Amino acid sequence: MITPEYIREIVEAELKCDIGEGDITSFSVLTPGCKAEGKIIAKENGIICGLDFAEMAFKLIDDETKFNLFYSDCDKIKKGDIIVEISGNAVSVLSAERTALNFLGHLSGIASLTGKIVEETENYGTKILDTRKTTPGLRFAEKYAVKCGGGQNHRFGLYDMILIKDNHIAAAGGIENVMRKLYRSQKPAVPVEIEITNLDQLEIILKYPVDRIMLDNFTCENVVRAIKIRKEMDSEIPFECSGGITIENAVEYAETCVEFISMGAITHSAPQLDLSLDIEIKKY
Repeated sequence: MITPEYIREIVEAELKCDIGEGDITSFSVLTPGCKAEGKIIAKENGIICGLDFAEMAFKLIDDETKFNLFYSDCDKIKKGDIIVEISGNAVSVLSAERTALNFLGHLSGIASLTGKIVEETENYGTKILDTRKTTPGLRFAEKYAVKCGGGQNHRFGLYDMILIKDNHIAAAGGIENVMRKLYRSQKPAVPVEIEITNLDQLEIILKYPVDRIMLDNFTCENVVRAIKIRKEMDSEIPFECSGGITIENAVEYAETCVEFISMGAITHSAPQLDLSLDIEIKKY
């Protein structure tokens, strides 16, 4: 999904928004033709992600800008590490700076938060999933960042997985109607997941060959009960906990040994990783 064409498209749009008709500050105060040498430095520990987006920002402004990488996406970095060295026309470097750091900081922030939660839950065998709660226009980029942090991608959109939610069940006249309609001929060709909100629905769904069951807004106690019911019914359908999962309680849910936890927070609430571009202007 992350192609040079995709990266170019979204970076180009952001540069247009940021620069408009030109960087009037840099043009006003810098000597024409002066050069800049800079370093992007980590101000905190984390996982780096989005280097191709940052490089694209500089290259779209001036393809002669040099971009010397010391790390790759998915690498762990420490406070004080030099991530990349940049050199080129000073106006070009300064014009691309904010767009490059916005992409790099945002995607690294998602990767870093995901990595933290993955590390805290890995002993329980639970997989951390993202959701469709992503920034408009940045879904592929943000889901890529989740993978860089060690998480897994849930469905990308409405087209690659059947996910039956409470509104579908209500509109169809109940969960039994949904199941009968879905499996009236044969199992669908794409994965099927269904969201349930109580244990009575679980006993119905476990009779059908769904690929995954989402336990929506279940307490940890009810997750444990659901796992017990599944065992009693001799089923191996994996469970996914979703709804009300936070950075603070993710470990508590993982302790139930549920197979998956999906969290919107890793994309919509991840703080930017603190990075800075330190620049020295060369007048030659």
